[in-house]
Amino acid sequence: VQLQAFGGGLVQAGGSLRLSCTTSGRSLAMGWFRQSPGKDREFVAAISCCTDTIRYADSVKGRFTLSRDNAKNTVYLQMNSLKPEDTAVYYCSATHNTWGEEGTTPTPPPVPEYEYWGQGTLVTVSS
Repeated sequence: VQLQAFGGGLVQAGGSLRLSCTTSGRSLAMGWFRQSPGKDREFVAAISCCTDTIRYADSVKGRFTLSRDNAKNTVYLQMNSLKPEDTAVYYCSATHNTWGEEGTTPTPPPVPEYEYWGQGTLVTVSS
């Protein structure tokens, strides 16, 4: 499975960006993570494989929106009201984990359980 992430760039605080991630796989749970220098990779948002259950990190709730276009095998992360602390390399990821589906855990898996990763796209938010 291959993932390609696009859409990073430089934006002023309060601005918006939309990240895209295209995958060669199907019926996968997808996630967005980010990593700043000197920090661990952290969860941003995730969508389950089949019923599109979505979860967000508290730090981005109400500002970021995750969506999926199955026809294009693409997930999007619309980022609004960006803050300087959102500056990071953003990674999309995929897993066969079936979280969020009936009878499974409602919580997305942690970083190590994502089997596939994209190359990362840099988002820089200036103050």
